[in-house]
Amino acid sequence: MLRNLFFLLIMASAVASCNSQPDDTTKETGQPQSFGKLITPDNAIPYAEMVAKMENAESMNVKVKGTVQAVCQAKGCWMNINDAQASNETFVQFEDYGFFMPKDISGREVILEGKVYKEETPVDQLRHFAEDEGKSKEEIEAITEPVEEMKFMATGVLLMPEKRGK
Repeated sequence: MLRNLFFLLIMASAVASCNSQPDDTTKETGQPQSFGKLITPDNAIPYAEMVAKMENAESMNVKVKGTVQAVCQAKGCWMNINDAQASNETFVQFEDYGFFMPKDISGREVILEGKVYKEETPVDQLRHFAEDEGKSKEEIEAITEPVEEMKFMATGVLLMPEKRGK
């Protein structure tokens, strides 16, 4: 009986933490907001430089500056980044699902620290991510081939304040 009660308490706290959405306090403070491991913006390379370095590598540890293109709308558990010069995006997840991002940060600048790597993403995962992003049924069904892509496992993220005038 006590074991069942303990199990229920653990499950309830896990569900509550999965449903919690981080607040974007950068709007009030004008300061970067940190997620995951505490990082600084020092020595962050531009996204385009990371992409160029990955042409001849399978993976590398890096600190990179990019722009958020999309965020998981279910709970903020992944995002896509790139920059103004890039035509491709990098899929970002967060180490051990230890933190999530606010869902309304598309277009915002971020600094990520972690490992970038190349990996093939199967069709079922691509469809799942498209659903998380809120894409239409037609867009999801149009995904029929796996994709070789750059991915990023972030240990820490800095969400930069919104630019004035937005």
